[in-house]
Amino acid sequence: MRPDTSPRPAQPPGAGPAIPPADPHAALLQDPNFRWMMGGSALSMLGDQFTLIALPWLVLQMTGDTLVLGTVLALISVPRALFILIGGALVDRHSPKQVLMITKYVNLVLLAALAGLVFAGTLSLWMVYALSLGIGLATAFSIPAGTAMMPSVVARPQLQAANGISLGLRQLTMFLGPLLAGLLIALFGAGGAAHTAADAPAHANATGIGIAFALDALSFAVSAWTLSKVQTRAGLAGLSAPTAAPQAVLASVAQGLGHFWRDSELRTCFLYWSAIALFIMGPIHIAIPVLASSSPQLGAAAFGIIVGAHGAGTLLGMVVSGMVPRLRFGSLGMTILAFDAIIGALFMPLGLITAVWQGAVLMLVIGLLGGFMQVSVFTWIQHRVPPALLGRAMSLFMFIFMGLAPISAAVTGWVMKSITLTQLFAASGGTLVVLAALAFVLTPMRRVTDAAPVTR
Repeated sequence: MRPDTSPRPAQPPGAGPAIPPADPHAALLQDPNFRWMMGGSALSMLGDQFTLIALPWLVLQMTGDTLVLGTVLALISVPRALFILIGGALVDRHSPKQVLMITKYVNLVLLAALAGLVFAGTLSLWMVYALSLGIGLATAFSIPAGTAMMPSVVARPQLQAANGISLGLRQLTMFLGPLLAGLLIALFGAGGAAHTAADAPAHANATGIGIAFALDALSFAVSAWTLSKVQTRAGLAGLSAPTAAPQAVLASVAQGLGHFWRDSELRTCFLYWSAIALFIMGPIHIAIPVLASSSPQLGAAAFGIIVGAHGAGTLLGMVVSGMVPRLRFGSLGMTILAFDAIIGALFMPLGLITAVWQGAVLMLVIGLLGGFMQVSVFTWIQHRVPPALLGRAMSLFMFIFMGLAPISAAVTGWVMKSITLTQLFAASGGTLVVLAALAFVLTPMRRVTDAAPVTR
């Protein structure tokens, strides 16, 4: 059970003296529950980056086959997309903390098994497939649990600052993790001979990869321990979970989707974000690497700089959002549409760049605007949705960008056979500008505000 989302401030018994909502950052720093949750979360996210680097490298060392690599990645991403809505329903039934704790234990076992098999030299390809499928399924439940848990740990006035810190840490781990993982694998000898028909990586390559998986498993063990230290606000208040008869999972998913559809502002925002995922996410993930590889004056190093600039901008935007959470161009909805229109305009000339600094500057600003709004959007959803539906709401939001984006990427790869890169960037950026304009004119999105909704 999560705290009431109505506008009245409520201080649970036993939680200490009330902290003035005017200083949410100071309150967060004084809150041991938040510190336990963020410490474990940051460590777990850092460990995830080790696996994201080590697993593809392991598959290529075992087979040298990109088709096998694509199969492994699909075994992680497809179940995640298919089951994430069910995961959200289970989060709402059993509480985010319970579901998150179980997924941490499951991932601990899977990663420890993967590390042990690598060290022993007995890992076969079918084992990689099975373990990858298990990781993908566990992620389908851990994502909605992790994103829905924040309102049950911090007070309502602190959500914006808490989300800014959480998302900022995630962005930081996405920057540092691959660097550390690559260094680890390089130091322990991952540069051995290529493999063509081997079922297991050579020992020279196994050490660094195995250590990477072992560290990720350790991160799940430690983060499970820190999560056990976290007391939810319902627990502090001595409240128990709802006693209503549990719904069938699919019926629970349908109930959540029905509620979101009936809420005109939620429906509008979810449909708008779905359009962005379909029309914009594919070009961002596909066209930028193609731009770097197809331009003699750019290359792989330039690609790293451009992507790094976007990551740095996103992190900076999240920091700024935590510092000035009420920076708005009118309402929250107006700010989202204005920022998206600016992002679209900045995206259009990317196909014309001739120097690394040009792409880096454009992507830095795009990341800055996107990072700022990402924190505000997470906080708005947590405020808007009734606590009993929050897991399903966050799972739907994550499904939009994790489930629809791969479709967009596939379509983009097909479209690029018939149009130039310059045309693709111009069309994608222009589409985002048009989508923002249509949403402003035809939908209630411009009226979405940060104001507390009426308790439903």
